[in-house]
Amino acid sequence: MSDYTVLVVDDEKDMRTLIEMYLLNSGYHCLQAQDGEEAIRCLEHATVDLILLDIMMPQRDGFLVCEELRRKSDVPIIFVSAKGEEWDKVKGLKLGGDDYVVKPFNPGELMARVEAVLRRTGKKATLYTEQDVVKLGKIEVNQKARTVTINGQLINVTLKEFDLLLFLMRHKNQALSREQLLEHVWEGSYGSSLRTVDTHIKTLRMKLKEADYIQTVWGIGYKMGDEHFA
Repeated sequence: MSDYTVLVVDDEKDMRTLIEMYLLNSGYHCLQAQDGEEAIRCLEHATVDLILLDIMMPQRDGFLVCEELRRKSDVPIIFVSAKGEEWDKVKGLKLGGDDYVVKPFNPGELMARVEAVLRRTGKKATLYTEQDVVKLGKIEVNQKARTVTINGQLINVTLKEFDLLLFLMRHKNQALSREQLLEHVWEGSYGSSLRTVDTHIKTLRMKLKEADYIQTVWGIGYKMGDEHFA
């Protein structure tokens, strides 16, 4: 018997039972949840190493559940859904899914995907703590998940945009020069152009929109304030 526990989230009981049978036959422990809320509660009370997540569920679909889970845990997620369009797969992966399997599926392929994801992650999933999250106004930055949300909605940022935002938030109300930002965010390895900082500030502001608390400090650089700066 494997040490891994897999949580199956699907509103169809027959599908949950079928997948559980495949998992048990492959040596995994298995838990079931009939919707997203039950899945989130399960994560708070049990150690889960992988989630098989359906998309078309009542109240909150699998995409919304994935967003919520990514704010709480780094547990690997494989979407298992009848939605087989390419844009569905892309959306699922962008939201933080690790793989995507289309129903009806081959049992052997599903178990191979499970094994591959567990082998790739190679660690126990963890719940994020309050110390992992930095909040300012409408913005919430999860340092471990490397996600940025505004009013609970996930926004897409690049690696350096994330690092820049996090550094500004950690030094709220502190005027930071372009040289400081270049040194700490890019670690001095992104060439020597200070325009790099300005360019990333500009794109970050466009993505933050109404949650843009970045202020220009003329003659110095930038700082993160407490409210929207028009």
